[in-house]
Amino acid sequence: MKSTFSKREGRSLEFKSHLPKNADLAKTVVAFANDAGGEIFLGVDNEGVVTGLDENDLPKIEEEASSLIYDRCYPAILPEITFLSSGDRHVIRIKVFSGSTPPYYLKSEGKMKGTYIRVGSTNRLADKEIIQELERKRRNISFDGETVLEKEAKYLDLRAFKKTFIDKTGEDCTLQALRKLSLVKKEQGKDYPVNALVLLSDDELRDELFPNAKIECARFKGTGSDEFIDRKSITGGIAAQAEEAYKFVLRNINNRGKVEGVYTISRWEYPVKAIREIIRNAVVHRQYSLTGMSIKIAIYDDMVEVTSPGLLPPSIDYSAMESRQSDARNKILAPVFKKLGIIDQWGNGLKLVAEEMKKYPEIEFRWREVGLSFQVQFVKKGKPGLVSAYVGGYGSTSERNKVFAGGDGTIYDGSIGDSGRFEPVIDNNKYIKERIISMISDNAYVTVNEMADRLGLSKRNCERIIASLRRDGSIRRVGPSRTGRWEVKDIN
Repeated sequence: MKSTFSKREGRSLEFKSHLPKNADLAKTVVAFANDAGGEIFLGVDNEGVVTGLDENDLPKIEEEASSLIYDRCYPAILPEITFLSSGDRHVIRIKVFSGSTPPYYLKSEGKMKGTYIRVGSTNRLADKEIIQELERKRRNISFDGETVLEKEAKYLDLRAFKKTFIDKTGEDCTLQALRKLSLVKKEQGKDYPVNALVLLSDDELRDELFPNAKIECARFKGTGSDEFIDRKSITGGIAAQAEEAYKFVLRNINNRGKVEGVYTISRWEYPVKAIREIIRNAVVHRQYSLTGMSIKIAIYDDMVEVTSPGLLPPSIDYSAMESRQSDARNKILAPVFKKLGIIDQWGNGLKLVAEEMKKYPEIEFRWREVGLSFQVQFVKKGKPGLVSAYVGGYGSTSERNKVFAGGDGTIYDGSIGDSGRFEPVIDNNKYIKERIISMISDNAYVTVNEMADRLGLSKRNCERIIASLRRDGSIRRVGPSRTGRWEVKDIN
């Protein structure tokens, strides 16, 4: 066991220097069980440095941890607890497996107030929509397959979808065909649509039930979000949205010509086939149960960015793109999109992206989880690698971070490791530290939460960077923690 962990806290990893006495451990265990599982290491500080536990205390800590998890979590969660040692340093690893009967929650709080999910390196209280999604996971059904009883299928406006269906498949889009694709279900002798068919329709019911089932596209001037050059809101049935969004991208990026011999060869400035695949994936695999969020496509001078509602499915690994991977969140929509030719064979999408990126060595492919969204970026090398801080909606801030902010709040300098993921360099982020000092200079009573929000960081990582500034004497805290103020070191 190394003295320092190379990985940082994230979606499936948490460090604790000691066994928490409050509900923090139970919250993390619940959140891991509701997702893909994870590991908790006791005897490791927040920076991943092994501080160790007293060897004589290990059995007692193990027993306390087991009792805490058993007493506070429901349904029952049975983690695997092991001891790890290296020299005189001892660590306890608590491995939590993905649960088969979610939602898991704190017994004392109940399901509606005690269900937690993992978002980056933090535990977030699940809202009603997330809890319903976890219940569907337990029943092995998907949101897009749930029946909509507001209107019978025969009254749904399917004219555009039926035309697309006939054009792409050469088959008639009959009621029988819809039943075969599980787009229609019979309830009390009548045929009703499922959510997938409503999303594919142009019916007013789609706008009523899914007002954010759209793609917001924007071309910004320069590398900031102050000024629009072009923008478009793509609504209507989702079967046509991906191509409309792709056309918007082509309209707003350059296609340069290069003379080879007597021929002029055109080449797009970005790998458009890869972008097209990412847009299609965003439409097919987005989490439509998150009704308050839309897909967003942002184009800057230095990158193209696609943000889709819903975290990346646990079984999909973007660091292994050339392997065949398939995990359809929307189990009804995915086969329909395949039949329409919108998506290729199962598992080929990421491989196609990987192959296309090889043709564009000047473009870096990056991804991250931002809140409850998944974001992909195509960034021109040699640029600052700016990352938008306004994922919630266009124009909500006039500035973008000059460094990468990972989905878990970890700060990065823009370098990419061998795995293809962002490599953290928390202590060397001069820009973020300068921003914090500037905020404190402007307002001595600014709170950590306010700084974290303005920087697009998690509170935990903001606190880490502030601690680093306090250690080197750049700032200090004067007075009580709640009512005190900040002071910046006088450099004169």
